[in-house]
This record gives sequence, C-alpha cells and structure tokens, in this order.
Amino acid sequence: MKRKIKNISDSKTILSEVMMPIDANHYGTVHGASIFRMVDEAALVTATKHARRNAVLASMDHIVFKHPVRIGDLLSVEARLSYVGKSSMEILVNITTERLKEGKVLNVGSAHLTMVALDEEGKPAIVPGLRLKTKTDKTQSKLAISQRKKRLST
Repeated sequence: MKRKIKNISDSKTILSEVMMPIDANHYGTVHGASIFRMVDEAALVTATKHARRNAVLASMDHIVFKHPVRIGDLLSVEARLSYVGKSSMEILVNITTERLKEGKVLNVGSAHLTMVALDEEGKPAIVPGLRLKTKTDKTQSKLAISQRKKRLST
C-alpha cells in the first residue's frame, strides 16, 4: 500500500494563552517550564494531527529564549512539521509574546522537537509522508535532516 502524503498546513497548530501569576516567578516573568509546557502541547497536537494516532516526545534539540514573557502577556506558540521520517516527526515551534496593553509583539524564541507516532501497542507506527511546497519548506526540511543526523550520531 502506498504511503499517504500530507501538506504541512494540514497539521500546523497555534496555541495562545494569557500568562497568569501562577505561570510566573517572583520577578513577574514566566517560568521557562510554563513556556515549555505550551511548546510540548503544540508539538503533540501537530504530530497527532499529522499521524492521526498517539505521539510522544522523543527529543528536544534546543529551546531558545530571546525575550522574557511577563504576567498578562499573550503567549503564542506555532508548531509546524519540518521533516517526517518513517515514524518520527521533526517539529519546529516558534514562540511569540504580545504585550496586550502595548500591542507589541516580540519573537521570544524557538524550539525543535522530535515526536514519534505509536500504534495501539505502544510501538512506533508509520506516519504519512510530507509534501514540501515552498522554498522555505525545503530549506527547513534540509536543516531538520541535518540536525537529526547530528543528534543520532552522538
């Protein structure tokens, strides 16, 4: 049976949440763990939408924080596939914050995660392939493949 091919746009996910005092430290800035939770959730949704089955986090190559997120900010994470293997999915997540009272949007950073699809018995499952339509899609896919090779060689 031929493997199904899906578009990146089919599984793109955006999650947004206003940051509350419970998300922050005593300085009034949001804990990295609160941001990571949203990054992980967005990656999970993206992987699940692509595979249409359970998926789990296999690795995270990096997460970068360029600007602090404050109480009252709208934190948004946008997750999209950059590469799909046999059962694994490389996901790029961009993190932004909007200072709601100012209307200012800041690029907080990014993260790169690998999710693996699982079958009903908890074993890796084959996922649909990925159609790369744009030059950006192809560039991000090449970068994801390079990062994957580097990660697997260590």
